[in-house]
Amino acid sequence: MSDCVFCKIGSGQIPSKFVWQDEEAFAFEDLNPQAPVHILVIPKRHMTALNDTKPADRALLGHLLEATILIAQNKGIAESGYRVVANTGRDGGQTVFHLHFHLLGGRRMNWPPG
Repeated sequence: MSDCVFCKIGSGQIPSKFVWQDEEAFAFEDLNPQAPVHILVIPKRHMTALNDTKPADRALLGHLLEATILIAQNKGIAESGYRVVANTGRDGGQTVFHLHFHLLGGRRMNWPPG
């Protein structure tokens, strides 16, 4: 999608601090971190939100979560704990309409989150 900021980051049109990538997904540091570790994990293929996924996307969704686990391990937060968030829709707090998972860690997370 030509006007999607995350598609532009993935294609290199907008610079970012890349953390990880492969053929299907990429991850980079959030520009407005809410925790000491705040990474966005994103499919390279444009998908607006979780609501737009189909049964055929199960493998990709699993891949995104596996990448999130790997990044948490690489960042040293896997053992102490971390949070994974997927905001969906305006009321869910989604501000960039390209599916993404927030990986947050490096501090104690409070509940309730919102």
